Amino acid sequence: MTRDTRPERRPATPQNNDARMPLGRKNYLLMLIGLGVIILGFVLMTGGGNDNPDLFDYSMFNFRRITLAPIVVLAGFGFEIFAIMKRFDK
Repeated sequence: MTRDTRPERRPATPQNNDARMPLGRKNYLLMLIGLGVIILGFVLMTGGGNDNPDLFDYSMFNFRRITLAPIVVLAGFGFEIFAIMKRFDK
């Protein structure tokens, strides 16, 4: 029989044995701020209804509900992406 001269196979281990969390405390704080901005945008969208179904209320088509609130929500989601991607050096 021939002897096997191949090196032993070791299980693959990650090169970086960093045990810390992928996101830091500042990232989570920024994410909470972003969540607050998103909630604010949805609150700005509310309202504009009418209790009487026979009357149509045009107040649901005002600037706050149609333009401002969606911009605030999108800005909140953009801020969330920033909060996740931002790296804080120690």
